[in-house]
Parts: sequence; C-alpha cells; structure tokens
Amino acid sequence: MKLLFLACLSPKTGNHTTAERIRSHIESAGHTCELRDAAEFQSPAEVADLVARNPPFEGALAIHLFRAGRLLLDIHVPFGVIFGGTDINEDVKVEQKRVVMEQVLLKARFAVAFSDKLKEEAELFLLSQSSKIYVQPQGIQTEAAEKFCWTEFLRSSGVSNECVDELRVFLLVCGLRRVKDPLYLAEVFSEWHCENPLNVFVIIGPKIDPALTAEVEAVVQSRGLLGPGEEPTGASCSHEKVLRRGQQLRLGGHVSSHLGGHGSRGTRVGQGHPRKCSRGAA
Repeated sequence: MKLLFLACLSPKTGNHTTAERIRSHIESAGHTCELRDAAEFQSPAEVADLVARNPPFEGALAIHLFRAGRLLLDIHVPFGVIFGGTDINEDVKVEQKRVVMEQVLLKARFAVAFSDKLKEEAELFLLSQSSKIYVQPQGIQTEAAEKFCWTEFLRSSGVSNECVDELRVFLLVCGLRRVKDPLYLAEVFSEWHCENPLNVFVIIGPKIDPALTAEVEAVVQSRGLLGPGEEPTGASCSHEKVLRRGQQLRLGGHVSSHLGGHGSRGTRVGQGHPRKCSRGAA
C-alpha cells in the first residue's frame, strides 16, 4: 500500500522524531510510506494533485489535525490523523481552526491520540467522534552509553558535590524553544536548590530558539545557576518505543484494516526505532 504521510518536520523536534519513527514502522509492516513536510504545501488542492499522480497514493496519514490534516480535505483516498498536543492545547482555542479540525476529524477514517486524556479533551472540544479515536500510549526507553559515567557527567555540567549519590536530579529533556519554555521551572528549582543543595535541575536538549536561549542564559547567570551547554558529555540515548501498557494500537495492521491495504499486524508504533540524541544542558 502506498501512503502519503504529512507532518511538520522542523529539525530537532519531537514531532519530526515521531514522524520518522512511525514512517519506519509503517514500512516495516510492508507498506510504502512517503513522508513530506506539511510546510511544502500551500493548499489542500496541491496535496490532492500529488496524491492523484501516477502511480497514485492509496491512503494518507497526518500528524496534527490543523497543521497537516487540513491539507488532506480534498483528497479522494482514505486517511487517518494523529492528534498533536498543539491541536488540543492551542488550536482549539481559535474558532476558525477548531472548525477546520472538526472537518478533518469527520472525514478521517480513524484518529490516534497518544493518551486517554488527549482523547477525552478531543471529545470535549471537538464534535464527538469517539468511535474512531484510538488511544496509542507512548513511552521513552533510555539506555546509558557504555562509557557513560554519571559522576563525570554531572561534574562536566558544573554540578560540584561530593555526595553525588545523594543528589536528587530532576532531568528535563527538551529543546530550548518557546513552546517548551523551561524558565518557570528554572526559577522554582533555583529557590529549591538554595534551600537544599542536593536538589539539582538539569535540562538536556538543543538550542532551537536563539531568543529563548538568550533569556534562559540570562536567568541562569543572574541566579548563579549552571549555564546551558551545546554538547555536554552525554548521558543517554533515547530510544522512543511503545512500552507495553494496556491495549496497544498496532499501526501497521490498523493502516491496513482502515485504509484498505494488506500488511503485517504485528508492528506497534515506535517499536525498536532509536531516536538520535541531540544534547545540551543547563
């Protein structure tokens, strides 16, 4: 089965990683999957033209109902959509976007939410389509690098404490960009650290937004905290894969059954696909 997969593919984002991971496992289930950046297209008509080209696509998939799903409204093949956090946390607040998202959900053959809460909120804010929304829990499995030393990692990041084993380290993995603004956490942890030096807050992730990075660095310096580093001595590589937790949606077979193709039913979203690490620290 030949599928078109639309997503926002900004570099160093979880959205990009998720899209690559799902594409990989759709293909491992026996399908052909062409992943394209939603930013390449200006209108649904452009996507409809692409889908109809010879050899035509037989189905489509999109991450984010508004950002990418709206581009599938004019196609004449079945498609599925995957809810993004931005759909429910931001886009539903804008009436024009909410209406478009409802149109996408009504036309979609199926929809996937990464948590029960996300599904519940989608049903609350959008037209009830409960029967077509499936919950696919996700999780992160981390594996430390073979030569990794926790003590040396903390020291190289600026944490100087003789009682390393007694430290309570809170690790936040996120790129420095406005939607993932960690400043409020940094301020709270700064006060907490002053009360008890054993409480340590570490941020690992790439510097995506230069303006926000400058703000974070300014707060760090003003409070005497550790400065963000572009490439610290790394802690662990993340392997994003679905952890066994309740009923799992097997996307390979799900695409087949809902979009009309034939493929393996044994592939779960994210099974065994490693996420490349980009590290920074604060």
